[in-house]
Amino acid sequence: MIKPRVLKTGDTIGVVAPSSPSKLGEEKIVESLLKELGFKAKLGKSCFSGYGYLAGSDEIRANDMNHMFFDTEVDGIICLRGGYGTPRILDMLDYDLIIKNPKVFVGYSDITAIHIALNHKCNLVTFHGPMVASDMATKFDDFSKESFLKAITTAKPIGELCNPEGQQIACFQGGIAEGKIVGGNLSLIAATMGTPYEIDTKEKLLFIEDIDEKPYSIDRMLTQLRLAGKLEQCSGIILGDFNNCIPEKCEDSLTLMEVFMDIIKPLGKPAIYNFRSGHCDPKITVPFGVDAILDATKKQLIIKESACSV
Repeated sequence: MIKPRVLKTGDTIGVVAPSSPSKLGEEKIVESLLKELGFKAKLGKSCFSGYGYLAGSDEIRANDMNHMFFDTEVDGIICLRGGYGTPRILDMLDYDLIIKNPKVFVGYSDITAIHIALNHKCNLVTFHGPMVASDMATKFDDFSKESFLKAITTAKPIGELCNPEGQQIACFQGGIAEGKIVGGNLSLIAATMGTPYEIDTKEKLLFIEDIDEKPYSIDRMLTQLRLAGKLEQCSGIILGDFNNCIPEKCEDSLTLMEVFMDIIKPLGKPAIYNFRSGHCDPKITVPFGVDAILDATKKQLIIKESACSV
C-alpha cells in the first residue's frame, strides 16, 4: 500500500465537501477548529457551494478533490461532512494524480465510497475518522480527538484500537483473523457492488457500520454482500456502530442482532461487535489498508503496520 506522509503541527489541511453541502455558517468556523488541533486550513470551493442536496455540482466537488491532492501547499485532506453524493464523482477523480501525490485523507459515512475507490484504484491508505462539521464543530471529545491525532501524526503502528472507557467490545464469533482493514458505511459498500469500484474483501478484515437503517434494510444489504461472496472472502468481521438501526414495530421485525445471527454467525469467521467507530460519539479513527490482527476471542483489534510514512 502507498502510505501518506505523517502530518505535523503547522501543516495545512485541505477541507472538501464531496457529499452534502455545509449548513449555515459551518464553513466559517473550519479554520479555527483545525487551528485548535495545530493545523492550518485551506477550504475548497465545495465548502461554499450548494446544489440541492449536494455541495455544488459534480464538477465542483470532483475538482476540489483532485486539486487538494495536487496542491503542494496542502499536506492532508479532511471532509467537511457526509450525507450523499460521493458515488456521483468516482469516475471523475484523477487516480493517477492521486497516486503521485499521496496524502492523509479522512472521512466516514458517505465518504466510504471514496475510501473504497482510493484503496482499490490507488492502493492508498486512508482514514475512517471524524469530519470537521459533523464532529469537530459540535462536541469533539478528548477520546475522539486523541484517536484522530494518533492515527494521522505517527509513523509507528497504532497498536490496539480500544473502545472508550465503559463501552466494551463484544465477541460475536471467537477466533483470530489477520488482514488489511477495509469497509465503512454498509449502505455505501452495497452501492459499489457491480461497479468498477466494488469493494475487495478477499483476505481482508471487513469493517461495517450504518445509521438510521431498519433491520430489514441491513438484512438486504448484508445478504447482497453474502450473495456476492464478499462475506465469504473476508478473513474477519468488525461490526461498528449501528446508530438508530431499530424497527418501527418490534413485533413485526427481526432485531438487528437476529439479522447478524442469521447472516454473519453461519460464516464461522472471527467477528466482534460494538466497536465504537461510525456515527457515534466518542469514535475511533480507523486506518484502512494496513495490516491488522483481529482476536475476536480476546475482543482485540490491533493495528500492526504503520499507516503513515515519515
